[in-house]
Amino acid sequence: MRNERLRALLLERGETLDKLAEAVHVDAKTVERWVTKGRVPYRKHRYDVAAFFGVDESYIWPDAMGADEVAAVSQSEIVTVYPHRWSVPRETMGHFFGKAEREIGVLVYSGMFVAEDMGMQRLFAERARAGARVRILLGDPDSPNVAERGATEGIGEGMAAKVRSSLVLFRPLLAEPGVEVRLHGTVLYNSIYRADDQLLVNTHLYGVMANNAPVFHLRKIPGGEMASNYLESFERVWEGATPYAGPAS
Repeated sequence: MRNERLRALLLERGETLDKLAEAVHVDAKTVERWVTKGRVPYRKHRYDVAAFFGVDESYIWPDAMGADEVAAVSQSEIVTVYPHRWSVPRETMGHFFGKAEREIGVLVYSGMFVAEDMGMQRLFAERARAGARVRILLGDPDSPNVAERGATEGIGEGMAAKVRSSLVLFRPLLAEPGVEVRLHGTVLYNSIYRADDQLLVNTHLYGVMANNAPVFHLRKIPGGEMASNYLESFERVWEGATPYAGPAS
């Protein structure tokens, strides 16, 4: 059976069998068998092909890795675990976002600790000017889920007030090209901070403020599924969120 996904990628990108073969250091006939006969390459070649097209290898060969291999690779995506968000060093956060070249993403309810950090905001602006896309998702202060989170953290209407304060503090960033802010009304099981293919995932626990909950540092690895799930979750929230352009005049 032909590998239609690999065939489609070649057509979409205007690439040839010969060029792909040269890039991954195999014979063109080998690449042809991958396409026309659905042959599955060795893992190194799967990785090289995925890197050539800039996609996950699981997209091209979804059944290539067994459950045990997927589990092992996914476990390797865990860089470190912090018992509390407040235990993540400030310099670690700066280094994390400072290395982003393509994408910075923040998915939170209020994100006050980021909004109040002018150094972090300057870093976001610098990365945006360097070509990175900066996307910030804050909770809609009028949404019931923001109210519910405020209640479970024991601060009541304080959560909505924190969101409104963050909107004011983030306002200067809206003038930077490549910076977008949207408001969401979803239930958040985690806050997500993204820098290219790295993630800081701050879990949410009932009755525990987010800064006292654990944080997982993940780095996306081809074939792994942990980081991909969080990245996809971010995109789903982004698609359903409302663009925020600033206060009504």
